[in-house]
Amino acid sequence: MTIEQLLIQAAVRLKAAESATPRLDAEVLLGHVLGRDRTWLYTWSDRKVEDAALTKFEALLDARIAGEPIAYLIGEREFWGLRLQTHAASLIPRPDTECLVEAALFRATEKHGRALDLGTGSGAIALAFASERRGWQVTGVDRIADALALAQANAERLDILNVEFIESDWFSALADQRFELILANPPYLAPDDPHLEQGDVRFEPRSALVAAENGLADLRHLIVTAGTHLEPQGWLLLEHGWTQGEAVGEALCEAGYTEVATLADLAGQPRVSLGRYAY
Repeated sequence: MTIEQLLIQAAVRLKAAESATPRLDAEVLLGHVLGRDRTWLYTWSDRKVEDAALTKFEALLDARIAGEPIAYLIGEREFWGLRLQTHAASLIPRPDTECLVEAALFRATEKHGRALDLGTGSGAIALAFASERRGWQVTGVDRIADALALAQANAERLDILNVEFIESDWFSALADQRFELILANPPYLAPDDPHLEQGDVRFEPRSALVAAENGLADLRHLIVTAGTHLEPQGWLLLEHGWTQGEAVGEALCEAGYTEVATLADLAGQPRVSLGRYAY
């Protein structure tokens, strides 16, 4: 069977399984198996696929049809132009989160400073920021050891040296450290949110997705506690669900933050709320 024939058949099966991007999924999986990019697949579409590669591809295809995320199947995802390794111990980096990085970079106006990424997971946010602000020292924390190992591996592979990763449940291991910027993409889905039974989210760690108080518990906790770790006039930036912007903004104002604002994601939905520590 040629590459093109295989891709056509795979795309048909994926479409029947309600994949939103059946041809793309097929190309990414086959490219991963063959160690080639999608351009190569088109250039050499008439080449035959060897049996060993075919067997590996079929196994990945079956897993994808069952709903497993592409990022977990091939072990990587691009974020902020960085190729990040992924596995099931952490959330899959998503394009919407890039607006959190953008907002932080816009406020990192000094040549040097300290930034903290809470619940770092794969290290996506910390590494994206650190790659753009080499004069800053960036710390990423997570309470899951496997996630920290993944983040460290990503930093080493990308040769990003101005970042460190520490095991910590939010601020618990940070003592009296203070930062000019604190960023977080905390759990913000309610326990009964229907999205938990849809798409890639079904396979991602619930502990990184779900929070009490209709998804607001961790957001509120960080707003109340972050002040003891922010430098005066430092910024707290939080990603949240598209319906939570008003509630998060109110919580920031109630906690005494100034210059409170909510920013939209790539789809124009409220996604990041931020405030400046006034003390």
